[in-house]
Amino acid sequence: MLSVIICEDDWKQRQKLEQYVKNYIMMENLDMELAFSTGNPTEVLEYVKSNPKFVGLYFFDVDLQHEMSGLTLAAEIRKYDDLGKIVFVTTHGELSYLTFTYKVEAMDYIIKDTQETIQERVCECIRIAHERSLNDRSGKKSFFKFKTGDTVRSIDVNDVLFFESSISSHKVIMHLENGEEEFYGALKDIEDQYEEFYRCHKSYLINKNHIAEVQKKERIVEMSNGETCLVSVRAMKNL
Repeated sequence: MLSVIICEDDWKQRQKLEQYVKNYIMMENLDMELAFSTGNPTEVLEYVKSNPKFVGLYFFDVDLQHEMSGLTLAAEIRKYDDLGKIVFVTTHGELSYLTFTYKVEAMDYIIKDTQETIQERVCECIRIAHERSLNDRSGKKSFFKFKTGDTVRSIDVNDVLFFESSISSHKVIMHLENGEEEFYGALKDIEDQYEEFYRCHKSYLINKNHIAEVQKKERIVEMSNGETCLVSVRAMKNL
């Protein structure tokens, strides 16, 4: 899940940013959340430090009325979250060139003029950041998207051990290392989209990278977490 962090010293402006973020995530049913919002850059840094492997979308003001500016904060954040997306929302348009000096690789630099413009730009940044978060830095990571309730979620394909047909009509159970997720779908549709998986049985679609053992006589495949799946006679040869 991509998390949003806001650091804005003007509490009124911060409230508006929070509302823009929450509304857009809710309306678009994105697998995102507003994780942290404050006017204190030190608190932001501590939050990120305390959450290893954190990947965020950051909205920072440049002038935070603090010894640490938004630019300095962004440079520090890069030490812990090199994949994060950083956006500056500020009245100081003349300082935009400093984003290159600080080497923070800013995603956008939004000037505070009208609220309509700010909202539009903020929402656009959220949309693009969400799309880009589905790829790692090499562009090779693959994600499986599915819908639970009104929310669209994304799971790294490498974290999926296998899919199983559910006893509930038109539903599939996704087996992860430490849990399950059930959703509406069909094994055939998943099989056609992802080469990482092999249809070993009419009821099972297994991740080839998570196979621990194939028991040919019993026609069973054991996955990396100890769970087992059936294998049909026809599928055993290719497996």
